[in-house]
Amino acid sequence: MSTEQIAQAVAALRAGLLVGLPTDTVYGLAASAEVPGATDRLFAAKGRGGDVPVAVLCADAAQALALADPDTLGDGVRRIAARLWPGPLTLVLRRRQGLAYALGEPEATIGVRCPAEPVVLAVAAAVGPLATSSANRHGEPTPPTAAGVAEHFGTDVALVVDGGTRAAPPSTVVDATGPDWKVLREGELTLADLTAAAGHAP
Repeated sequence: MSTEQIAQAVAALRAGLLVGLPTDTVYGLAASAEVPGATDRLFAAKGRGGDVPVAVLCADAAQALALADPDTLGDGVRRIAARLWPGPLTLVLRRRQGLAYALGEPEATIGVRCPAEPVVLAVAAAVGPLATSSANRHGEPTPPTAAGVAEHFGTDVALVVDGGTRAAPPSTVVDATGPDWKVLREGELTLADLTAAAGHAP
């Protein structure tokens, strides 16, 4: 992908439009979490309601953890963020008070991830956190190529950044809002991996 494509993606996202981005797992459909109304377009394009929340992709651990309630972030979460990000791990955390991102329900939590994909990291560094879901309509498979995503969504997306074929297993999703972590979706990383990275059993 070219620097021109990334610049176009940044401009589109700042304008509140949707952009298809390659991640380290599959193609994602992204909107700026900070532009009012942008996530409404994301839910509409996906064809689903806010009862299924979308995660937020971030440029680095600092950007991601800044979205969480600092009083509920334990040392284990911080160690995991330092050791396993960038990577295929989504952490569900207690949301920072006053953070008015329209990500769906429940509003008290937020799923954050730093993917091992330079395009996403560069775009998130420029735009801010990206509300992102897999680039498919609800209940349908995710196209593995940029051309497939563009065809799938048509005029609903401003552009799709071409990152080649992307069809890896989804990220592991872990609910880390309480003392006992729960794996909500299994992916490449296991609970054992997280326990080892945290330095102790959560």
